[in-house]
Amino acid sequence: MNILLLKQIALFSALIGGAIGIITLIPFIGTLAFLTLILFLSAIIIVYLKKNNLIGIIDMKEGAIIGAVIGFSAFVAFSIVFTPLSAIIGLIFSNYYIGHILTMFITNFGGFFVMIMLLLFIGLISALMNAFSGIVTAYIYELLSGLKKAENENIDFEIK
Repeated sequence: MNILLLKQIALFSALIGGAIGIITLIPFIGTLAFLTLILFLSAIIIVYLKKNNLIGIIDMKEGAIIGAVIGFSAFVAFSIVFTPLSAIIGLIFSNYYIGHILTMFITNFGGFFVMIMLLLFIGLISALMNAFSGIVTAYIYELLSGLKKAENENIDFEIK
């Protein structure tokens, strides 16, 4: 597995996770954006990378690793963007329920510790779901293309 490629994918997925953190503040679109983040963001990113020839042939193991990296880094970036914005909106508008809960968690130390632990555990769940999504995406690409990766072959990519 190429470490440079994983760092680039983690940075790319963190940017997308931050954008989804902003989009999730919109009431009706937010639920769909959050479900996309948790369930199948890795499939979208892997398809994008394959379409632009940024990654070559990947097997299911590499699809799982890439999916887990995408899921965890995107959720952490989502939480870093969404939590303060939601707390600020909760302080401004009195009928924004999530903002009141987040403000309560942020104001005391025990609540802040619990919020960090929830962030990590839900990040791990997101990594698990996106790893499965990455496996399915790699398997579908393997079925459609008919190409299998050799045992000692690395992921090929170009740095532009």
